[in-house]
Amino acid sequence: MATGSSIDVVEFKVDSSPSSTTHGRSLSVCHSSASSAQNTDDEDSDTSNRGNLSYKDRRRESHTAAEQKRRHAIKKGYDDLQNLVPTCQQVDSYGSSKLSKATVLQKSIDYIQYLVQQKKKQEDELDSLRKEVMALKIMKANYEHIVKAHQNRPQQGQNQVSDEVKFQVFQQTMDNLFLSFNNSVSVANFAELSGCVFSWLEEYCKPKTLRDLALNILQQMNSNV
Repeated sequence: MATGSSIDVVEFKVDSSPSSTTHGRSLSVCHSSASSAQNTDDEDSDTSNRGNLSYKDRRRESHTAAEQKRRHAIKKGYDDLQNLVPTCQQVDSYGSSKLSKATVLQKSIDYIQYLVQQKKKQEDELDSLRKEVMALKIMKANYEHIVKAHQNRPQQGQNQVSDEVKFQVFQQTMDNLFLSFNNSVSVANFAELSGCVFSWLEEYCKPKTLRDLALNILQQMNSNV
């Protein structure tokens, strides 16, 4: 029994020795450090996840805002087209002016093509009016020259031609000259106008050509009398 008690005491002392206590404390500190490090890693991981989610959310919100802005711009463009194009403002049989996007585009294309045709038509009319103005200027200059020459010519009494006959001869002469000018002269640009005018003058306004034209007119008037 004494021996057993001594052994128990020895074991107690061994367990209660400072080195054993220090070793236990060391194990406890290591365990606490490991637990603290693991908790820190978990917190960092949670913070990182929250940061990633926040970035994704911001990116998603930015994309959504950009998409809404794009759709709004497209809708505004179609609304502006429908307000500008007259054929898009017509009301259907049901009393509705709401049109599909495809219809708005097609009506806009048709209206633009109509405007292009009208522009071409107006340009042709303007070109024709320019020719007429040029011909009238030439006729005016010729008439002034004829009147001046007539005023400077002495009177011949009974052989004088009446003003009515003179006017008829002048009118038919100018009509013939205008027709030839309109068919021969182009006023598309200055170069073509210059070239065509000189050619026209050389061909139709020579003294002999004008004299023959006046004689033909007088013969026609004489035959009609």
